[in-house]
Amino acid sequence: MTDHQEKPTMADENLSPGNIAKALDVSDGKVKKAIKDLGLEPAAKRGVCSFYAPDQVAKIKTAVGA
Repeated sequence: MTDHQEKPTMADENLSPGNIAKALDVSDGKVKKAIKDLGLEPAAKRGVCSFYAPDQVAKIKTAVGA
């Protein structure tokens, strides 16, 4: 088995902006700016945390140039 705690994957799960930043190896600020600039709405919310779907992560990745 692999340890999923090391680096988040962009497989079939929704990711928070912080986890997207870690997966893309960019700053949280860049990810949050890309989300705002792209006008993305979260695919899911848990409390105050927003989570984005893999297809949204692909758009964010393009926007931050990762």
